[in-house]
Amino acid sequence: MHRTLITGANGFVGQILCKLLQQAGHHIIALTGSTSPSPAHADQVVQCDIRDAAALEQAIAEAAPTHVVHLAAITNVPMSFKEPLLTWQTNVIGSVNLLQALRNQAPDAFVLFVSSSEVYGASFKQGIALREDSLCQPLNPYAASKLAAEAAFNEYFRQGQPGVIVRPFNHIGAQQSADFVTASFARQIALIEAGQQEPTLKVGNLDASRDFLDVNDVCAAYVQLLQLSERGSDYPRCFNICSGQPRKIRDILDEMLAMSSAEISVTQDPERMRPSDIPSATGDSQAMRETIGWQPAINLHSTLEQLLTYWRAQVSATS
Repeated sequence: MHRTLITGANGFVGQILCKLLQQAGHHIIALTGSTSPSPAHADQVVQCDIRDAAALEQAIAEAAPTHVVHLAAITNVPMSFKEPLLTWQTNVIGSVNLLQALRNQAPDAFVLFVSSSEVYGASFKQGIALREDSLCQPLNPYAASKLAAEAAFNEYFRQGQPGVIVRPFNHIGAQQSADFVTASFARQIALIEAGQQEPTLKVGNLDASRDFLDVNDVCAAYVQLLQLSERGSDYPRCFNICSGQPRKIRDILDEMLAMSSAEISVTQDPERMRPSDIPSATGDSQAMRETIGWQPAINLHSTLEQLLTYWRAQVSATS
């Protein structure tokens, strides 16, 4: 049986991935922070801060994983500007600590590192779907830290650690933090419907286009990629996970507003404008299609409906 360790297991993606992998027959070892609740779908839980190298090595020794998915990270871009030291320590040093612990305690474990499409940064200004070999030009501390962590993973891969890097594009779904755009829309609509917010929805840049995916499609890709461990070393080391279909954020908002009977106006909030915003960001997922046959399967409209249903329930439960 696969013994699969998931760092950041109680996060938005981690909880869904734990469930999918458990259903696929994996023994799930959830690695969480010491103050974090345990995920519902885990066979074993180990707690430590990935910035603590000794504690992490002890956790790896205890877990004895055959597979690892490294999700734990500071992922919020505005926070990465406010807390750059925490971002670099968590995303880079935490990754190096994990890699060294694996080298010492589980050198044959197949590790999937979750990076980000944000690493491409300024290259998106070309206005084309980017491939894995496109130039990476990060535009924020989060993206820069993810690219630095990729460099660490590639060095350990070069020295024999099996695994891959993934660059997921914008993935959305229920339980995602309202710090992210579609969840923010859904939460505000739910609050307005409940009479808990003025009927004005605050937004950032609606003209930007992004490559949106349902989080379940992204997790399904991770599940499939872990099977590459059975293929020796005959696979690419880096994969975009994307739809290849950019959607304008304004169109996403209009689609969500159409799901509500409330009269809602929209106003731009300067605090929601990203300093490094780019007009359009989309990727090419040819490597994923050719290597494992993956492509998105979930219609984005149903994802947005579920997101709104989730936030209506959240608002109702707290009112």
